[in-house]
Amino acid sequence: MASHHHHRIMKHPHIAELKNQNVSELAQFAGLPLTITLIVMFLIRYYACEKFLMKKLYGIIYKRLKENRDRQGFVNHHIAAFAKIIMVVSACVPYFKIMFGRSELDSPYFGSKIVTMGDVLLVVNQIFIAMLIFELIYRESPSYIAVAHHIGAAIIAQIAVVLSIQWRHQGDATVEFMLCLTWGAFDVLLEFYPHVSIILYRIYPTRHHFLKRVFLAACVLSLCSTVLETALVMYLFGILWHRWSLSLKVITPILHVLFTYAQLLGAKNHYEMWKRQKNILLEEKTKDEEAASGVIEVGSVGQKGGVGVSGEEVPP
Repeated sequence: MASHHHHRIMKHPHIAELKNQNVSELAQFAGLPLTITLIVMFLIRYYACEKFLMKKLYGIIYKRLKENRDRQGFVNHHIAAFAKIIMVVSACVPYFKIMFGRSELDSPYFGSKIVTMGDVLLVVNQIFIAMLIFELIYRESPSYIAVAHHIGAAIIAQIAVVLSIQWRHQGDATVEFMLCLTWGAFDVLLEFYPHVSIILYRIYPTRHHFLKRVFLAACVLSLCSTVLETALVMYLFGILWHRWSLSLKVITPILHVLFTYAQLLGAKNHYEMWKRQKNILLEEKTKDEEAASGVIEVGSVGQKGGVGVSGEEVPP
């Protein structure tokens, strides 16, 4: 029996056997961590970043961002990157222990007698939603794709919490919450490096060789992450097929296609930025070659009694 049980565990990750349960006792109060996170983001944005940190850390780099849109984007990338670091540090251990270990959502968080792994994952879920809402409200002119992605991701993440409250009547509530966390985890990791790449673009706008490598890396990482995410999500979707309701069997693949499309557009944007840096370098190279050619021609004229490179008259 022990050997058979071990074989069963090794065949599929723990998520396939995860019991349906309440994600967290905090689920019915999910609006509280969401509200607190939005307030904290406002305080960091207005009092820390815009009033002090950006000017102190970047000086003239921040001041030369004349357009309000560029400044908002620069600040938002810092706040989003910081929020994602907090989410990854807080949630990576409970996520992997529940998905692939033997922990449950009501297991203690690092031995705590009060906080459970589900509590932490729920709060991280609300931080993720707050981050998306904050960007939608704060950014002056987000792209249509970003708006659609953020609205869809925020609603789906919150629906997963609502379903978890009704877990006794929703047989797939717990696994749906964990699948949403998987989407969210890839979204957090997938979008972290692009935050860094845009920050670097604002800091070093004239270092085109460097930026070309930065944007190429962002494009490649985005494509690789999208492929890996699709493989993992569809694998989990398949092994949990018997636990999904009919509506989720239909909706989940559709949602994943939409999210994948948004991610591929993000990769395309970084490809375009890489190509732009490449074209700038080619233009600079062409100008340098033309300038060098012009120097040679002027020099040869001087040898015939014309004007030399220094502007002085050259004898024949």
